[in-house]
Amino acid sequence: MSLWGKKSNDDGQELWLPLVTHLIDTRHVINFLFNNWLSNGQRQILYETLSEEETLRLVRFLGQFHDIAKAIPAFQREKSFNRNEDLDNEILEKLLRNGFEQIDEANLPSPHASHHTIAGEALLESKGLNESVGAIIGGHHGKPQSKFFTPDDQLDVYPENFYQDINNLEIEDHWKKVQDELIQFGLEEVGYKSLSEVPKVTQPQAILLEGLLIMADWLASCQSLNGQPMFSLIPLDKGFYDIDEQSRFQNAILTWKATDKWVAENVNDITAYYKKYWGFTPRPVQLKMSTEIGKIIDPGIIIVEAQTGIGKSEISMLAAQQTANTAGENGLFFGLPTQATSNAMFDRVDSWLGVVAKKQKSKLDLMLMHAKAQFNHTYRNLPEAESICDSDAGDVTVNSWFSGKKSILADFTVGTIDQLLLMSLKQKHLFLKHLGFSGKVVIIDEVHAYDTYMSSYLSKSLEWLGAYHVPVIALSATLPKEKRKELIESYARGKYGKDFCLKSENDWQNNEAYPLLTYLDGPRLVQFDKFEKAKKDKKVDIVRFNADDQTTVNKIVSEIKDGGIAGVVVNTVKRAQALKKLIPDDIPSMILHSSFLAEDRAKLETELERKVGKGAKRPEKMIVIGTQVLEQSLDIDFDVLFTDIAPIDLIFQRIGRLHRHDISRPRALTQSKVYVMGINGPDDYGEGNESIYEKYILKLTDHYLPNIISIPTDISKLVQRVYDEVSKNLMKYSLTGTSRRRRSRVSSASLDSKPDLKKIIKHTQNEKIKASTFQIDEPAFNKTIHGWLDSSGKELTENEITASVRDIKETIEVVLLKKVKNDYCLINGQRLNSETVTSEIIAQQLIRLPSAITPNINDTISFLEQNTIRSFPNWQKDKWLKQSIALVLDENNEAELNQYHLKYSSKMGLSYEKVMENG
Repeated sequence: MSLWGKKSNDDGQELWLPLVTHLIDTRHVINFLFNNWLSNGQRQILYETLSEEETLRLVRFLGQFHDIAKAIPAFQREKSFNRNEDLDNEILEKLLRNGFEQIDEANLPSPHASHHTIAGEALLESKGLNESVGAIIGGHHGKPQSKFFTPDDQLDVYPENFYQDINNLEIEDHWKKVQDELIQFGLEEVGYKSLSEVPKVTQPQAILLEGLLIMADWLASCQSLNGQPMFSLIPLDKGFYDIDEQSRFQNAILTWKATDKWVAENVNDITAYYKKYWGFTPRPVQLKMSTEIGKIIDPGIIIVEAQTGIGKSEISMLAAQQTANTAGENGLFFGLPTQATSNAMFDRVDSWLGVVAKKQKSKLDLMLMHAKAQFNHTYRNLPEAESICDSDAGDVTVNSWFSGKKSILADFTVGTIDQLLLMSLKQKHLFLKHLGFSGKVVIIDEVHAYDTYMSSYLSKSLEWLGAYHVPVIALSATLPKEKRKELIESYARGKYGKDFCLKSENDWQNNEAYPLLTYLDGPRLVQFDKFEKAKKDKKVDIVRFNADDQTTVNKIVSEIKDGGIAGVVVNTVKRAQALKKLIPDDIPSMILHSSFLAEDRAKLETELERKVGKGAKRPEKMIVIGTQVLEQSLDIDFDVLFTDIAPIDLIFQRIGRLHRHDISRPRALTQSKVYVMGINGPDDYGEGNESIYEKYILKLTDHYLPNIISIPTDISKLVQRVYDEVSKNLMKYSLTGTSRRRRSRVSSASLDSKPDLKKIIKHTQNEKIKASTFQIDEPAFNKTIHGWLDSSGKELTENEITASVRDIKETIEVVLLKKVKNDYCLINGQRLNSETVTSEIIAQQLIRLPSAITPNINDTISFLEQNTIRSFPNWQKDKWLKQSIALVLDENNEAELNQYHLKYSSKMGLSYEKVMENG
């Protein structure tokens, strides 16, 4: 009982915790989490090969034995965190008094080679524990041992770390006796007679158990939470028998458990549900899809294909309730393409969850997961769960313990799709990601919107979600058939194995019905397309329009000469700004793109929806120019649309903002019309457009896009025509596997005459290879977790993580400020030293610099960091600003950087021009 598990010097008081106490704490916590926190769905994964009794015993075993190798001299000789010699010497004296001879003089050759994780695995496996469970012990600090690990690597190479002095039989035997006693005590506590009785587990089971063990260990190591004591250390003069273990555990759990568990209701009346939660009667498509989803017995992946504005979000949230009830899940993850779309959806989920919480009379926790979540007003205004005493009213709350790497463990989460893709990226503590996602229903919005690189991560994540039997709901207005097939097959591989064949009554791969509901119910694939045809398709005229910028603006102006709202969606910020400058001053106009400060962009989005959103009092005439942000989260309505050429699915996304609502329009604009710009000639779509999108896809879009389209009838048909041809050629010319050697010469020769096709094939192959570099392997039920995270590399920053799963060029985000005379100010003119300008406000003045102006990103970061330290030395100690770098403009909001002239305007955003050298 003299072995220490934790020690600390807190404000001069010497504290410690007996090792046995921490082991018992962790066993109690993991037992509680298994019974009260895990979802029924997660427990069912563990019950696949184990009985309930066997599973519970194994769970307790992991808690009791995770730190068993702290009972070795290599650990007991470790210094305290703050290198307090008095504390360390007192601990050694305690060990000496209890029979650990010469421990104060022990000189271990390589003590750091036997961290207690790897040492624990080696010790237990050498005494009979199977590798599948031993690997969990060895990986409980976030990364398992390599696939080449054997216990002999520790016990034979570093015996002194385990037994202190192998030349002194008395000392060696004492350590072995203590270790055996601790092991026997643990076995008796959890109900085993020997280590060989511990059952083996599959790899997915091991990953969930590892995540649960890490969570339990962190929780059992938490000494206080929100000022309340948890698993506190005790004074050095107290010991194991002075601790009331049960009372200690109960008080800690009551402090931690600030929120309630979601119990998904069984929905019998679809119409009543829509009215209660959203205040309207479901549209026919919503009613039929929700009714069909409610029939699913064993929910797998569900794909909802329907046009923009039909109400897919409501379908998905109700589906989450329906499938969570059936599959026994406790939460929800809603993944979206961008921070902007995540913020918009967060408000909607918050509203929906508020009704759920009030009906259940519970406190339910909600988390927003993206890099700027702390600046979201709705999120920041959610009450902290622990501050609400009366939970009977029902509230949506934030649980402060679920932060950082623990964020995904919150029951309800909304965030960027990166959070889900990271489930497949090798990184330390990945087990927590898997633990968090495996207990939720997962909704993926705009599932068509991800490129080859991201889709590779998405496919791998779907395999793992399938392995955990997690219901997945994928939403799209424009989903290519090949993408639909890839999503279904990825999920099915994870759930049923790579050799599994789907059972379907129809040719599901080639179904072009629209709307369309496709889902897995157990091993059976079902498609539902019995929807009433639209009473009248919306006819949209397509006009190809090629002109210089001034002529383009003149055309836009002429289209609204008798009134109306013209929407102009272009592919680059520079082009949007160039067109905006040419609009006559007497015509109201707005511009929206990604190069605005968050506060300015939010104001512009609010103003835009107020003027041209649903139910808005529309101006007589107006021109709205923007980039892809206009096609994403805004509910806005244009009378006429101008768009740069883009892939066919994005063209339809943009058309979704044309005549969106049933309102009165100027007589000349009652017929929907789209002008497609940027088609300069055969196979020429302009350098800017071709730098954003694959030229081959632009060419196919141009080829198949007719002069008149019918919505919704033509949506799926045209999307399939374009992407069928892409898929067909990718398969035809793909140089992979055994066919590569036979076909490489023929394929290469035939592709030489098709440079655009050759480029996209090469790009696709390269993206798949690059994406696989740091991906985890697919689920392997007969493997251990040894080597699962081998080659995971260093821990990544937020920017590096995003770049890893999105394959985007790393860019620099800066705090944008200005200097007026001798005062540093916000861009709006407020001085930084003003009482109303807090560090938090300064930290929100973020903008991302265009990659074009940072050709050498490391040099630019270094330059800006030095300037920041020189100008704002106090930032390094500020919790909001310590990792920020500043870019300071002059009083005219201008600056020069890397030979570029930068200018910021709250109306135009950040613009840049190359500085021309004289001569």
